Amino acid sequence: MKVMEAEFVKGFIRMAADGWEQGWHERNGGNLSYRIKDEEVESIKEHLKEGEWRDIGTVVPKLAKEYFLVTGSGKYFRNVPLNLENSVCIIELDEKGENYRIVWGMVNGGTPTSELPSHLMNHEVKKELTEGRYRVIYHAHTTNIIALTFVLPLKDEIFTRELWEMATECPVVFPDGVGVVPWMIPGGREIAEATSRLMKTYDLAIWAHHGTFAAGEDFDLTFGLMHTVEKSAEILVKMLSMRPDKRQTIEPEDFRKLADGFQVKLPEKFLYEK
Repeated sequence: MKVMEAEFVKGFIRMAADGWEQGWHERNGGNLSYRIKDEEVESIKEHLKEGEWRDIGTVVPKLAKEYFLVTGSGKYFRNVPLNLENSVCIIELDEKGENYRIVWGMVNGGTPTSELPSHLMNHEVKKELTEGRYRVIYHAHTTNIIALTFVLPLKDEIFTRELWEMATECPVVFPDGVGVVPWMIPGGREIAEATSRLMKTYDLAIWAHHGTFAAGEDFDLTFGLMHTVEKSAEILVKMLSMRPDKRQTIEPEDFRKLADGFQVKLPEKFLYEK
């Protein structure tokens, strides 16, 4: 099977296009990666080559010998559906999880996203925690979430509670809440480590003044999580533009009833009295 005919590649293309259409990927903003299943690798094996080994910038031993489909550094999401082979690449990790090599894509030269250490460290965390179910890591420049990082305290409890209150579905979609990373230089080990610590608890981390980082089992669930959180943030931004306080809202006891009705567990740390 040709690489571009594989279903996982089609799903990757659709997610990139959906993110672009939401306005989350100006210029070369954002990045996306998918941990490819063994049978998917086997289906396209004849089209993979052996490239030059390069240092990852971190060590991810639990991902040794795995393959990933990743957007390229400096590449535009809007071009993924138009020129896939120049916009993305498939990489293989070595037997120690220290180096990678490009085995497909980047036909005009280039490297995987500069956020590769963050992606791989978070893939490693989620693979271990979910017994391998999680396969997608997605970073987007979600406009309203970024705006809120300038006005809300950068605390997990406050961001989670405010986002939960904006739409009844929110505690059902992300019952574990969201984490917040203070501003850090993107692309480095420090922000990768901070995000991977949060990913042990949450499926979505907010990068202050930068965007969001989400993890999920597949493309639909991961995009749906990002979309839900950003829509909730948009409602909050609109509400704050009308008045600084809420006349009425969803109260802690309401959330507890909601949790019972939908059979989800909501951490009590987010149900504090204001």
